[in-house]
Amino acid sequence: MKTIAVGTKNEAKVAAVRSVFGEDCRLVALDVPSGVSAQPLSDEETRLGAIQRAQRALEAAEADIGIGLEGGVMKIDGRWWLCNWGALVDRNGVVVAASGARLVLPPDVGAGLEAGRELGDVMEEYTGRRNIRRKEGAVGVLTNGRVDRSAMFSHIVQLLAGQYEFFCQNGSFKV
Repeated sequence: MKTIAVGTKNEAKVAAVRSVFGEDCRLVALDVPSGVSAQPLSDEETRLGAIQRAQRALEAAEADIGIGLEGGVMKIDGRWWLCNWGALVDRNGVVVAASGARLVLPPDVGAGLEAGRELGDVMEEYTGRRNIRRKEGAVGVLTNGRVDRSAMFSHIVQLLAGQYEFFCQNGSFKV
């Protein structure tokens, strides 16, 4: 049975990994640093954070596979957008990454980001709700509950698992 280390204890993210890999593995969730800012402000920074979380989780747990999931924001045409990335690494040096949904953030939320605040804190103030980052996430709020944070990250984990299977069958791949 393979051991998969997830570089977070955030239950929404852990549930996403569990939903894809299920009972086929031993899942270890642990907090590891992303190596990027607390609020990643670009696709590049968010992707790098996911890769570094995956690598650090792999090493910390002495696992077969490490998975990192990172939420961030990015600016396009003067508007802030939600972005998210995942990465999967293994002991053989295979590294795959995938990105998920992108949603425009309301201008008030963007103003909070411009002021240097983290998205989770801004969303709590914007909605009057607590622990959004550990529950539905900004995506849950912005899709009126149709897609929550776990489902969004589950989609990314499915992309990672499929890429990993493909590249293991057809030769290694690194991003």
